[in-house]
Amino acid sequence: MMPRPLLCLLLLLGTVALRADAVPDHGKWDAVSVPPVKTSIYVGSVTLTTGIFQRDGDAFNTTYEAKVWPWFFWSETGRITIRLPYADLEKLARGERVQFTGEAMNHKGKPRHVTGHADRGDDASGKIKVRIGVDDTEIIFNGTYRFDNAAR
Repeated sequence: MMPRPLLCLLLLLGTVALRADAVPDHGKWDAVSVPPVKTSIYVGSVTLTTGIFQRDGDAFNTTYEAKVWPWFFWSETGRITIRLPYADLEKLARGERVQFTGEAMNHKGKPRHVTGHADRGDDASGKIKVRIGVDDTEIIFNGTYRFDNAAR
């Protein structure tokens, strides 16, 4: 028979180990990369390129560049923020679609409204649809995302 103090210690260590497994690893969601995406507009196209999104609380932030072809003078750069709390990231990890909102500010200080959704593909990547309100127009981009721990 096992001595009582040793048994108590083993039970305590087992409980701590089980509890450690139940705590989600939020660090795996600290950085997200989105490859450049392109969409058609009336007689032209827009290519959106973003930096690596870095987590700051319940939001991801980065810079962006939108190149408009053939009307290069409509092109812009700026900063973009997407709000996505940990609870939504956990839903995404379970395979559920998550909706998000955000905002962008171009290099001239003009705000842009951002909405969209993400669908899980595998543990680290999936599909994303982003809608950006530009004046009276909504530009829709379809692309992919990838959680990138190495970018931290």
